[in-house]
Amino acid sequence: MAKSKSNDGYQRGVYGALRTLMHFIVAVQFSYGIYYDFTYVHFPPGMLRPGGEFGGKLKFLTVWDAILQAVYFTICLLNDFIGTNEVAPKRMPLIRKLKDYMLAAFAFPVALNVGVTFWTLMAIDRELVFPKALDAVFPGWLNHVMHTNIVIFMVIEICTSFRQYPSRKAGLTGLGIFMASYLGWLHVVRHFGGIWVYPVLDVLNLPQRILFFAVSLGFCVGLYLLGEFFNNLIWTKELKQLRAATAGGASKKTK
Repeated sequence: MAKSKSNDGYQRGVYGALRTLMHFIVAVQFSYGIYYDFTYVHFPPGMLRPGGEFGGKLKFLTVWDAILQAVYFTICLLNDFIGTNEVAPKRMPLIRKLKDYMLAAFAFPVALNVGVTFWTLMAIDRELVFPKALDAVFPGWLNHVMHTNIVIFMVIEICTSFRQYPSRKAGLTGLGIFMASYLGWLHVVRHFGGIWVYPVLDVLNLPQRILFFAVSLGFCVGLYLLGEFFNNLIWTKELKQLRAATAGGASKKTK
């Protein structure tokens, strides 16, 4: 029995307390960022494109992701208190299952997609994604919360909290539904608002947009696989422990 818990020491004591503190700080940071964005960031009428009012701030994947991160890290915090972070608990709480699935299917791939895509397009031509005129109304710290910290804290989270990835089919199905929902929303905004949410789409013709969307979805799948690989690499010992515990439990049931 002692051997089965040999890798659980990092779940308790100072290590566990620091991780809980991190979850609290990050949950508050993203929640406050969303609150500040919706409450204090207002674009002058002259900066809005005709039809840009439709959908409000929820037009942007960045906002979807910020809400996702706030919810995810709140669930992490709740799991720290009422769930468990053990590698192989006798009974896996529902909140722990939800936390593990959310990181794999949504939180990690969407966060990296937003962060990498945003800063790549900024490096190529910022006017296509975040025009310089927005600097006057969208503070730099909020920009980093929405586009930089999401990546930093996701990497820290995957390195400090153990989880077993779901089956690839289950994980990619969840991610596919999320991204398909957002792509559908982009077209709803285009139909009723008359604009593409991101100016880069205005300079692409139909075949190029289809290719852009296909590459974006493929990129998300690649990020999912990267997260799975990264997780399995970091937690190799713990995953072996979990498989051994699961196999032991199954053999006892058969007896």
